[in-house]
Amino acid sequence: MATSKIETFIGFCVKSRNLTYGGDAIECLRGGVYALLMCSSAAKNTIKTAIKCKNKFNCPLIVCYNGLENSVNKAGCKLAAVRDKNLAKAITENLDGNYKLYAEAVNG
Repeated sequence: MATSKIETFIGFCVKSRNLTYGGDAIECLRGGVYALLMCSSAAKNTIKTAIKCKNKFNCPLIVCYNGLENSVNKAGCKLAAVRDKNLAKAITENLDGNYKLYAEAVNG
């Protein structure tokens, strides 16, 4: 199975340890979050946490439709924060069918 550019960039984040996993851990961060990644199967409370963090850090929220836990190699991961500015920019510039901005993904 071929990996997309975004999955490659997420892999770079994992390797360089510039990814924070989980809503509680992300809420504890004081800054330095440049993008949030959320699984499309996230629960309502996780979505609320993601929106709260999106507003707190003023960063894009990207919804992953092919399972975020597969991309970050962490079982049960529904929310992750990218803490590298350049990788976050690369991810947001290369969105595809499996990754969309939250505003585009919401039905209402």
